[in-house]
This record gives sequence, structure tokens and C-alpha cells, in this order.
Amino acid sequence: MAIAAAVVLPLGLLFLLSGLVVNFIQAVLFILVRPFSRSVYSRINRVVAEFLWLELVWLFDWWANIKVELYTDSETLQLMGNEHALLICNHKSDIDWLVGWVLAQRAGCLGSALAIMKKSSKFLPVLGWSMWFSDYVFLERSWAKDEETLKSGFEHLKDFPQPFWLALFVEGTRFTQEKLLAAQEYAASAGLPVPRNVLVPRTKGFVLAVNHMRSFVPAIYDATVAIPLNEPRPTLLRILRGRSSVIHVHIKRHLMEELPETNSGIAQWCKDMFVAKDALLEQHLVNDTFGDKDCQDIGRPKKSLFVVIAWSCLLLYGSIKFFEWFSILPSWEVFTLCATFLAVVMILMQVLIVFSQSEHSTPPPVVSPEDPLKANLLQ
Repeated sequence: MAIAAAVVLPLGLLFLLSGLVVNFIQAVLFILVRPFSRSVYSRINRVVAEFLWLELVWLFDWWANIKVELYTDSETLQLMGNEHALLICNHKSDIDWLVGWVLAQRAGCLGSALAIMKKSSKFLPVLGWSMWFSDYVFLERSWAKDEETLKSGFEHLKDFPQPFWLALFVEGTRFTQEKLLAAQEYAASAGLPVPRNVLVPRTKGFVLAVNHMRSFVPAIYDATVAIPLNEPRPTLLRILRGRSSVIHVHIKRHLMEELPETNSGIAQWCKDMFVAKDALLEQHLVNDTFGDKDCQDIGRPKKSLFVVIAWSCLLLYGSIKFFEWFSILPSWEVFTLCATFLAVVMILMQVLIVFSQSEHSTPPPVVSPEDPLKANLLQ
């Protein structure tokens, strides 16, 4: 426990203090720039957000030394970061979003990596606030409300000034064995292919995304995440403790123009994609690799390392000045203030860790085909 606190506390201090600085700058830009030009705001915010998000990339790359092995073709690798893309991924790990950030950083579009997330995410201090300022789309998991939210979010992306990735987890929740059993039960009763490594996709959001974005988004990146059998399952807590691992990511690029025109056709395309994804993961379990694509070298850029060093120096200097200024106060007041602040840091870091865990994600509804109204929610 003491070791964990000794690690989490300084990292938490760095992330919280630098994050509050970033959030403050984002808030100023939101008030002063965004009302006059969304394009200029997006360009500036992209740079500002990266100064925070690169700290998490540093944790991943340099602190925990986690390696991402990317399996894709050379053409897709060259296009990544140079075009708008809708990213569809299985939700296998607690840190899928962070793996996406790492890949986006390698592609040069970390600041314009977006996602569709549950509404509670935007209330997460520092990280959630930065996502909100960066135009992430937040859903309430009520289609009556979420449909308009999605349409509005897609419309705003039409004039996005840089190449962006929009991540959509169509399974609707993170993968666990309990949720897999529920998905298998539903698939068997509904006459669908029974999955073994993925959940049954919920296609309404995907259909809406394709219909609204096919005119300005040229490609869909079909991403599949898997953990090698001999590697530990990465979590945010393990990353904070500096525990290394390896993650395999398979990406197949699909042209948006090749998708069907009808809603039912688009929905079936998504279901077929997850059947293929399930088979791909089954092969990975046997071979412990994605053998149909070349393993691309994506390196480990030093940019995140430089950003963390710069933040550390800046905050260290600020802390020294802070204590010099507070030296005029009685020692007990300074001690109380510092103890309170450190307690807040530990609580916020614990909230972030718990928030990232699969066990705390919302389980999917278990429905039967006899209830067409509820079954329709999975379509």
C-alpha cells in the first residue's frame, strides 16, 4: 500500500496540476475563441489537449513500457493520421481508449482523436473535462435522447479542420465473461451467430454514423485488440505501478463508399464485421498473433517524455514559489492545506482507476426475442 501511494501520489500530483492548467486554458479558449470560430478553436485546442494526453501516453510508453504491436498493411499505415476515419473496435481491455490514443499519437492526430462515450465520463475531473472541451460525444444510453446528440455531433465534424478519428464501441459496453454469457444466450435465442470473443453489436449508432458521415469520412478502421496468452492483462492500475505488457492491434481499412446504402444493409454489414472479428480473435487464441497482416514498427516517440519533463520542471518551480509565499502562514495551516490537497489527489486518482475498470461499466440488457421492443434496442 505504501509503495502504491509513493507511486500514485507524485504521478497524481503531476497529472492533476498540469491538467487543471490545461482545463483552464481550454475554458478560456472555449469562451473567447469558439463562439467566433470553431475551426480556430479546434486547431488551438488540439495542441493544448495534447499537452495533457501525452502524459498518459508517457505512462503507457515510458513508465510501464507497454508495447503495441500493430498488424496492418503498409497502405493503411501511411493513410492513418492523414484522413478522417470512423474507428470501430472491440472493447476488450480497460485501457482500449488509451491504446487508441497511443496509435493516434504515432499517426500524428492525438489532439483530434475523438470518441463516443457514456455521459458520466465528462464529469471525470481533468480528463473528462478535457474530453468535453475537445468535442467528444457523450451519450445517456437512451436512444430517444442520444439520437439527436449523435446527429449534432456528426454535423459538427463536417468542418473539422484536421484529420480526426472518431471511436465508436458498438458493443455498447466492455467485454467481461458475465456479459459474454448474456450475449451468447441472446444470440442463441435470436438465431444469430453465437460469439465467443466479442459481444453482439448494437448497430443503431453505427447506422446513424455511416449515414451522416459517409460524405466526408472516407474510411472505417476496423480495429481488433487482443492480449497475447503469455502477457498480463493491462489495466490502469498496473500501468501506474510500472508493469509492462504487450498488446496486439489488428486494423483493416474499409472504404466508406463500399458500404450498403440501406439502414438494414449497414446494420448487417456491422454484424458481419463482428462475426469476422470474432473469428479473427479465435485464430489469435490459437496462433497468439495476427498472421494475416504484417507487424508494423510504430516506434516509441520521445515527445511524451519531453512533455512530462517540461511539466515536472514547471510545476516544481511553481511549488517552490508556492511554499515561499505560504511561509508567512502558521505551520499548522500550511500542513493542513497540503494534507488536504494530497488527500484530494489520492481520491481523484482512485476515482480514475475505478472508473477505468471493466467491472464498473454498465452491463448490457438481457433480452429475449419474444420481446420485440427490447430486442430492437440491440439493433
